[in-house]
Amino acid sequence: MPLDPQIEALLAQMAEQGAKSPESMTVAESRAMIADLAGLAGPPAELARVEDTAAPGPAGDIPVRIYVPPGDGPLPVLVYYHGGGWVIGDLESHDAVCRALAARAGCLVAAVDYRLAPEHRFPAAVDDAYAALVWAAEKIGDHGGDPARLAVGGDSAGGNLSAVVAQLAKKQGGPRIAFQLLIYPATDRFDDSPSMRENALGPLLSRAWIEWFLGCYLTSPDDGLDPRVSPGRADDLSGLPPALVVTAEFDPLRDQGAAYVGKLREAGVDAQLLPVDGMIHGFFQMAGVIDKARETLDAAGDALRTALA
Repeated sequence: MPLDPQIEALLAQMAEQGAKSPESMTVAESRAMIADLAGLAGPPAELARVEDTAAPGPAGDIPVRIYVPPGDGPLPVLVYYHGGGWVIGDLESHDAVCRALAARAGCLVAAVDYRLAPEHRFPAAVDDAYAALVWAAEKIGDHGGDPARLAVGGDSAGGNLSAVVAQLAKKQGGPRIAFQLLIYPATDRFDDSPSMRENALGPLLSRAWIEWFLGCYLTSPDDGLDPRVSPGRADDLSGLPPALVVTAEFDPLRDQGAAYVGKLREAGVDAQLLPVDGMIHGFFQMAGVIDKARETLDAAGDALRTALA
């Protein structure tokens, strides 16, 4: 299919504004850009309560923002990791997405502000992500959540971290995770699939920008072989929680997301693939201007509601 007309219009508007190519930006410029793009998410969903707290981490407290929808508790829980290539993004950039998921799924969302590269390189983000999951399993009841109904989810690098912590939880013997919501996740650092070549120049996420992110995040080329960077390269995927993997047609990461679904299924895991035609990487955060983003948020919310019932 061609690019969705709403995506085309958005990209044309961005081009008119003379935006620099992302891979040529500084870290500070990239962080400012994702903050600006947060406005595309639309008006924030009204919730019963939003509160900021913290989870103990290996290098100090990890900020966590808790989104509580209306309803009688204890509520099922989604631990959410934001995207941004492990370098950009924060609680504010993904605030509207977390509100939307909480409202649509009827679940408590705990958004994790893990440490970012290049100030904190791999495995800092992984260590924080897992520590926040352990904290949620132990303490989310204090905030109205039900630790017995716990999911992980995230977009892009956050999808990567979700897949990674699901594997770590299996390896470490807990916490028990009921579901994975993986939105265009990065699963294989060495992916050279057709989508990686077809969309090497974007739109928006290019192969050069992917390499820029990885250059900030990794400490050595060999890190890419580590399943904590490339969860699709793990030796054994059996016993992992059910998963919904969302991919975008014009995304370099499209095929590695689909390949991860295939590997999960081969290992006996209930994994569903939701390919979204006409979309680009990052569309999940654009529900204020892109119809298919709203539809995909609805589908993600329905999947969470069903899995955590």
